Amino acid sequence: AKKAVQSLLDAWPQVGDSAEFYRRVRNGYRLNDLGASTVSVIGDFDLDREVQRIFEKKAAVGQFVHSDYCRFEGRTVNQWLGEDVEQFLAVLDKRGWIKRGHDPQESRFWQLIVGEQAPMFGVFSAYEQQMIHDWIAADWQAEGKRSPRGALLQRQAAFNARRAAPAPAVPQPAEHASGNDFDEELQLLEQQVARLPDRAARMRLLLPLLAPQRHHSAAGLLATRLFNGLFN
Repeated sequence: AKKAVQSLLDAWPQVGDSAEFYRRVRNGYRLNDLGASTVSVIGDFDLDREVQRIFEKKAAVGQFVHSDYCRFEGRTVNQWLGEDVEQFLAVLDKRGWIKRGHDPQESRFWQLIVGEQAPMFGVFSAYEQQMIHDWIAADWQAEGKRSPRGALLQRQAAFNARRAAPAPAVPQPAEHASGNDFDEELQLLEQQVARLPDRAARMRLLLPLLAPQRHHSAAGLLATRLFNGLFN
C-alpha cells in the first residue's frame, strides 16, 4: 500500500490539471473490476503497435531537437522522425543500433535511453522503457526467468482464482476524460512545445520546469532534455 501511494505521488502532475488527474485516479479505482480483465487485455495487446505509437508520439517533439551529426541512410534523425518513424525503427534494427531477440543491454539505442548518464535519460517514461525493453528482447529472456508477459499472466490468473468476494456495484458513469494513463502531463508538455512557433518561445515554456524543486520530476527531466536539445 505504501508503494502504491508513493507511486501516485511520484506520478502527480507538474504540468496540467491536478484535480482532473486525481479524479481519474479515483474513477480508475472504482472501475478496476469492470469490463475486460487484465488477462484479456494482455492477451489482446499488440506490442509492436504500442512501441510504434510511443515513438510516433515522441517524434512530435523529437524531430526538432536532434543534431544533424548522426545520419542513417543519408537522413538525419530529425528527418526520419518527421517523415517515417516505422521505417526509422527498421533502419535502426538493420544498422545494429537495435538488436531484436537479444538482451536489450546489447542494443546501442537502449544504452542511450536508460541510466542517469544516458544522453536521452528522462525522455521515455518507465512504462515506455518497459515496452521498448520487451519489444527489443522479443523471445529472449534471462536464464532462469520467465518473460515479463508470461509471469504477469500467471500471477493475474492465480490472483483471480483466489478471489472470493463479489464484484462491487457498478458506479455511475464518469465524465469523459481526455486521457487514460499516468503519462498525460508528458504528452501535454510535448504538445505545448510542438505548438510553439520558435526556439525562444519553447525555452520560455520549459524554463520553469528546470527549477530545483521540479527538475527531478518526470516533466522536469523531459523539459531538461528538450531544453538541452534546443541548443544543438
